[in-house]
Amino acid sequence: MSLTIEQMKTADLEDVARIEKSAFEQPWTAQSFRSELIKNDLAHYMVARMGERVVGYGGIWVIFNEAHLTTLAVDKVYRRRGVGAALLSGLIERSSQLGARRISLEVRPSNHAARTLYKKFGFNARGLRKHYYTDEDGLVMFRNIPGAAGEIDNDPAS
Repeated sequence: MSLTIEQMKTADLEDVARIEKSAFEQPWTAQSFRSELIKNDLAHYMVARMGERVVGYGGIWVIFNEAHLTTLAVDKVYRRRGVGAALLSGLIERSSQLGARRISLEVRPSNHAARTLYKKFGFNARGLRKHYYTDEDGLVMFRNIPGAAGEIDNDPAS
C-alpha cells in the first residue's frame, strides 16, 4: 500500500483527532482543527494516507515569507516507516510554494525522535521558549527553504 500526502479535509478530522489524542498530552480537539481549516487563512494542513486510512498529519502557518510548523503527528502503528518524513517534506514544499524563505517550530527537548527527524531535515536549534509547554520549555528550531531568496544563516554558531 502506498503512502500519499494530501490536503486535510474536514472529513479527515475524526481520524486526525484520534491520532492527536494518542500523540499529545494536551491534544487539540477536532473542533480546533476544524476552525484552523475553515477560519484561519494562514493555516495549511496535510494528511498522510495509507490507502484510505489517515496515518498522520501536520500543519503550517505561513505569514509573509516565514512558515511555522504548528503540529506534526503520526499514528503509533505507522511510526518509523517514513510517514513523518514524508509529511515534513510535503509541508516544507507547501511552505516554499507559498513563498516562505524559512520555517520554524518548537519541540520538547525531551522529544528525541522528533528532534532527530528535524535535524535530518536541516533544522537547527536556535533557542528556548521558557515554559512553552506546561511542564517543559520549547526548543526553537529553524531551517532555510532551499532556493529561497534572502535565506538566513542556519548556523547556530554565527
